[in-house]
Amino acid sequence: QVQLVESGGGLVQAGGSLRLSCAASGGTVSIYAMGWFRQAPGKEREFVAVISRNFGKTVYADSVKGRFTISRDNGKNTVYLQMNSLKPEDTAVYYCAGAVATGRGTWTPIETYEYGYWGQGTQVTVSS
Repeated sequence: QVQLVESGGGLVQAGGSLRLSCAASGGTVSIYAMGWFRQAPGKEREFVAVISRNFGKTVYADSVKGRFTISRDNGKNTVYLQMNSLKPEDTAVYYCAGAVATGRGTWTPIETYEYGYWGQGTQVTVSS
């Protein structure tokens, strides 16, 4: 069973950048569609970005489109989220998640219930 561990969060000023990493162990990320979600205090967990198992198909939430980039390196068993032009409203705990995508190489799930594996989260705080 794959385990996911996020890293790279921290405190940054508005307009700054961070790169989050999600490292997998106990399995390979190559069989999963991989997504990033976030949850701010008092709010529901929301979709941020997803990358398909094959062919690098990506989908982004409108709120981050053009600022965030999701990528994956199956050789390193790691998924990344490059976050640029950060805003205070991006402040949240960021979670990576994996959805088994056997036979579904271009699947890009955006709902939390579609994911079976979650990391513990990493805090991102953007100051104004």
